[in-house]
Amino acid sequence: MLLIFGAMPRERVLTTVTFVCEYCRTPATQDVVESATRFSAFFIPLFTVSRRYFVACSHCGGTTELTAEQATHAAEWAARNRQMS
Repeated sequence: MLLIFGAMPRERVLTTVTFVCEYCRTPATQDVVESATRFSAFFIPLFTVSRRYFVACSHCGGTTELTAEQATHAAEWAARNRQMS
């Protein structure tokens, strides 16, 4: 019997915001990213093993870890500010 299983990381951009980067001190767009590792069998994702959030600077590539609450707040803030424009 052949059993193929593993864990695959997947990243998805939740939103993009513009802030001053703490690494390069440049006002640049920053992607709020969710990285989820999913356990799969026969290349079908079954369940999420771990989930982490971070913000990545588009200018220098520096990343900063976020909590789930911070990532949710950033997405809500960006949606509110898009509606105001």
